[in-house]
Amino acid sequence: ASMPSWEPIAIKQHVPLPVLEQWIKHHDGSAEVLRRLLFIRLRYKGASVASAAESMSVTTQTGYNWQERWNAEGRAGLNPKYAGGHPSKLSSGQKEELRECLHEQDHWTISEAQQRVQSRFGVSYSRDQIRRILKSFGMHPAEPHVGEHRQPPDR
Repeated sequence: ASMPSWEPIAIKQHVPLPVLEQWIKHHDGSAEVLRRLLFIRLRYKGASVASAAESMSVTTQTGYNWQERWNAEGRAGLNPKYAGGHPSKLSSGQKEELRECLHEQDHWTISEAQQRVQSRFGVSYSRDQIRRILKSFGMHPAEPHVGEHRQPPDR
């Protein structure tokens, strides 16, 4: 299975495609892991990291992260990392990425930031942890407006 020469990092075929298909078919764990498996399947089938990532609505960088974890550890590498019951912490690189993505808007409620971290990195943080992360970025969580939706200030 020769990869196209323009693809900088080949995907390791730890298991044959039919096995991967079975895992996907019978997957009953987190949606996040399923997305990663679907991403790997696209890579098996010759999609570039960029196009496979786009199909899964994640950044190309996230695609490379997933592939790197898959190449290193196979299926286990796709699981969100839980250590001793605590969610894995973001690596400093991911923190940087998170900081950039949070700076796209000025105000985040805790729950929005929590969801962003969960969907982007597959890591669940408690509200307190999110509050601390925002503070460490010099950001202050927005108080949710009544009913959680934002009204533009009427002036």
